[in-house]
Amino acid sequence: MSADCCEATCQSHPARCKDCAVRPFSVCAALSDDELGELQALSEPTSFAPKSALLLQDEPVQNVFNITSGCVRLSKILSDGRRQVIGFAIAGDFLGLSFQERSNFTAEAIGPVTACRFRKKAFLNYLDAKPDLVRRLLEFSANELRLAQEQLVLLGRRTAEERVASFLTMRRARNSRFGQQGATLQLPMSRLDIADYLGLTIETVSRTFTKMVREKLIIIVPDGIRFVDLAHVGQIAAE
Repeated sequence: MSADCCEATCQSHPARCKDCAVRPFSVCAALSDDELGELQALSEPTSFAPKSALLLQDEPVQNVFNITSGCVRLSKILSDGRRQVIGFAIAGDFLGLSFQERSNFTAEAIGPVTACRFRKKAFLNYLDAKPDLVRRLLEFSANELRLAQEQLVLLGRRTAEERVASFLTMRRARNSRFGQQGATLQLPMSRLDIADYLGLTIETVSRTFTKMVREKLIIIVPDGIRFVDLAHVGQIAAE
């Protein structure tokens, strides 16, 4: 969903939530058309430039966000000053909803990002009368827990090649919500972002990509990779 589409529909047409391309795989899927109108009244379409923050670690959370396009890096600064990337949010993901007053991570736009922004207090009040929406949010929370568990496995005993292969196959699986199941996988994040997510150095990530190219598993393309032997990459990821 493009930024132009999001902003035009969000600002002018009462059916913009109903017609939103992100609706089927976002929290909004739990609501009827009438309820979407109520939710729309609480939301504000917002655009974020690359490197701008939606949330800041240890800062008060005043807004929550339903991502409608783009990719958002989620990271934490550890006590020793190192950065740990803990995830990447894409269209359909919901950020910021917690009963804690302050965010425990930073959410930063990697490239241009659009989102529906809600005041946190107003959104929590709205949830009180919407059990289906609460159930949907619980499903999202369960999925976030699953992704966190997968990252723990990645940071465990896996080799660098297994970590990179798992990262690529998981990104492809997540992008399948948009019908993107072809051989080309867009990777808007940098090699450093991938390294900080996988617990590797940027040099190791670069060497691993080079090795996978040499072994004819992938091809590097602008803004991503193309799978040459997806089945073999999947086997490496599953080892």
